[in-house]
Amino acid sequence: MSDRTDLRIGVLGYGLRGSIARTAHRPGAGSCVTALADLDPRARTEAAEAFPEAALFTNHRKVLTAPDIDAVLVLTPDHTHAELACDALRAGKPVFVEKPLDITVERCDEILRTAYETKTRLYIGHNMRHMPVVRLMRDVIARGAIGEVKTVWVRHFVGYGGDWYFKDWHAERKNTTGLLLQKGAHDIDVLHWLAGGYARDVQAMGDLMVYGDNPHRRADGEPKADDWYTKDGHWPPHTQRGLNPVIDVEDVSLLNMRLDNGVLAAYQQCHFTPDYWRNYTVIGDAGRLENFGDGPGGHVKVWHARRSAYRPEADETHEIPAAEDNAGHGGADPLLIDEFVRFAREGGVTDTSPVAARMAVAAGVQATASLRNGGAPREVPPLAPELVAYFGAGQP
Repeated sequence: MSDRTDLRIGVLGYGLRGSIARTAHRPGAGSCVTALADLDPRARTEAAEAFPEAALFTNHRKVLTAPDIDAVLVLTPDHTHAELACDALRAGKPVFVEKPLDITVERCDEILRTAYETKTRLYIGHNMRHMPVVRLMRDVIARGAIGEVKTVWVRHFVGYGGDWYFKDWHAERKNTTGLLLQKGAHDIDVLHWLAGGYARDVQAMGDLMVYGDNPHRRADGEPKADDWYTKDGHWPPHTQRGLNPVIDVEDVSLLNMRLDNGVLAAYQQCHFTPDYWRNYTVIGDAGRLENFGDGPGGHVKVWHARRSAYRPEADETHEIPAAEDNAGHGGADPLLIDEFVRFAREGGVTDTSPVAARMAVAAGVQATASLRNGGAPREVPPLAPELVAYFGAGQP
């Protein structure tokens, strides 16, 4: 049973990001899910088991007009975020939008503009900002261990890419724009955070090198096979079966960026590697930082004392702390929900940022345009100054 002091949450969508809703359901401990909408009957059946006291609907507006809803989680596929988030904002409900914000710059700006005009609180679910490895790197950089940041390199090995992104709606441009946006927005946001600036100029190359040639597709309308995920994944990539009938997004991409503060950055993403991890290298004018692993047992190392050949014994070695909670995204999801609940109740500045979320999408959109037009450089459009000021002040 929920406590009358719990933040009563309405959920829009109960698919791939249903774990966020389950994390937010803490009856008697601050928040509870009291209403949910999803078009899929199977999703509603699963939701009834997870939230037995919640009202279930097919129409999202039923959730928004329910009398016992204090805030809304938008957990639907990316290309639907703007419509649903704007409806919730106009209904006066604090809104959590799962990342990425949407799949076009125009839709992202519509969400921010609606929050600004309605003065309704908007929160973005960039959970990587709460990952222990990211916060550790940011703390090390902030105390000046490598001097002033000059360049950042990120490599993302998406070992389960064939299982996670090429068997459902993620595989189609109309739903994601591309994986350099959909998947890359998370790392682009962290890169921006560590470097202290936003991408201004981007240039990218990429291709559909592996999954496009795989003929083993499920029929149009046929649901994704139940065995899409196994403990070890389907390896090597040519053994994948039941791929999405349409695949028109790239499975490998390379992005170069110049940020508005002069920092040069690079991001590389590959969806057909045997391992899954992220490698960040941040170089300042007085040292270099790199992560080895991204969870407990991993380390962040710093070299800054002298020049030398490569030496595994760094000048500083910091163990990546264990997450406070063992749930979702390395323990980041509970911390994300904690921040959202506090923000929905009290407002104020948060570690995640609507402006940063928009700028990550804008960089991904323009990088994808570059990638599909011969690698020609593109400029990232700035956000309207009044929106930058409003969200920077904590949405007063």
